[in-house]
Amino acid sequence: MGLQVDMQRAEQLAAEQASQLFGGFGEDLRQPLSKLLGWGRAAGADFIEFFLERRSELNVSVENGKLRSISPRLSIGVGVRVFRGVQDGFVSSNDVSWNGLRRCLEQALSMLGLSLPTGPRLVPDVVLEPLRDYAVFRNKEGWRAEMPKIAEVCASLLDIDAAVAREVQFRQFSGVDAIQDWQEVLVASSDGVFARDIRLHQTAAANALCVDGEHRIQVAERDGNFGHPNFLAALDQDKIAVALAERAGHLLRADFVQAGELPVVMANAFGGVIFHEACGHLLETTQVEKKSTPFWDKKGEMIAHEALTAWDEGLSEGLFGSIDMDDEGMPGQRTLLIEDGILRNFLADRLGSQKTGHPRTGSGRRQNHSYSAASRMRNTYIAPGSHTPDDVIASVDHGLYCKKLGGGSVDATGQFNFGVAEGWMIEGGKITRPVKGAILIGSASEIMRRISMCANDSGTSPGFCGSVSGRVYVTVGQPHIRVDRITVGGR
Repeated sequence: MGLQVDMQRAEQLAAEQASQLFGGFGEDLRQPLSKLLGWGRAAGADFIEFFLERRSELNVSVENGKLRSISPRLSIGVGVRVFRGVQDGFVSSNDVSWNGLRRCLEQALSMLGLSLPTGPRLVPDVVLEPLRDYAVFRNKEGWRAEMPKIAEVCASLLDIDAAVAREVQFRQFSGVDAIQDWQEVLVASSDGVFARDIRLHQTAAANALCVDGEHRIQVAERDGNFGHPNFLAALDQDKIAVALAERAGHLLRADFVQAGELPVVMANAFGGVIFHEACGHLLETTQVEKKSTPFWDKKGEMIAHEALTAWDEGLSEGLFGSIDMDDEGMPGQRTLLIEDGILRNFLADRLGSQKTGHPRTGSGRRQNHSYSAASRMRNTYIAPGSHTPDDVIASVDHGLYCKKLGGGSVDATGQFNFGVAEGWMIEGGKITRPVKGAILIGSASEIMRRISMCANDSGTSPGFCGSVSGRVYVTVGQPHIRVDRITVGGR
């Protein structure tokens, strides 16, 4: 009965919040935004941008068979950015009325020593393009109505947790968390951009802590999707539970890995997180402009092994980092980062392009309206090669197989360390026994040159990325790859 009451209250709260938001962004905003953009240009700004956002977000958490929390949240707001040369001012607000928009513009201008024109003066409006509405083009208008209700999401997570309880032995704790995030955005800027989009990201993560005497292991499994409204209600509970059970069964009593420098084979899909963290961030103009990346002046030069080609793109259907347009209104596209080991392109937003001279790549992203956009990754992955996964594994006589990576960290220069969530020894070219406690330690400039083999089994995995413009949804990916040697921390 308690669970039913909680869900009813959450549904009521969500409905009450939704009724307070107006009915979407569109042509009715053309005239006021055109006028404000014209005023900003007359004030002496080189460029003005309005980013409007409506958002409906649901967070649900289940622990040990019980509903722990339901958190529906709706928000609305605007971020206003003004450029004068390579300087910019940014102001955000939850007030999207005419007075609120004007006040934000005035405050952003004042940060650059500018003010709105006064007195009798003819100020021409900015002419905006016909509304480029990806929500209509891509049939996204019905997504919100098709999303599962809170009660359905809760029931799905409870079913997953029950399946984990059945499958996972020595389980002391289990939990499942889910995020359902619907977002509508409108971008209007003084270069004539007038574009709208709707995004829908959903993800669920299950984890379990297993304890048997002095042995303990925590295992986790995440799945996520962009653009499929029924995703959370259609999760495969048995697949998730079996994956956790197999990992826990292998690792609970596994030996700790011995520290040393070893060749390493990284599995496909989430293995790509190392490329994302150790190299991808170093190719964003937020670092290039500060010259804090070792690659800032290496465009056109060999920075990786000739076996490595890598892409960043926003076009793949269903992937977490896909965007029909970025948060500056630029259409999504594919960007070749590294080709046969040669650095071809950086990831640039508008300001990054101005400061570095590198062309914009549709990579201007932000967590929400309270952040200014910055160059960020989307779907970032190493391209497949010509080898089979068995070929890659067989090439190693004694090394480590990283079937699943865990958390880690990387600094601005590319020095990184990553935990291995599931590791196995490779002996005589074959995967033999599980090990735990492995940590991969190295630097981007070294590891990129040591990726000497890429298999033909590309895979991708959803995730989150935090940086200067907040947390955004991304995809990482790769085929099986061989790293000729890397420092492995352990016992």
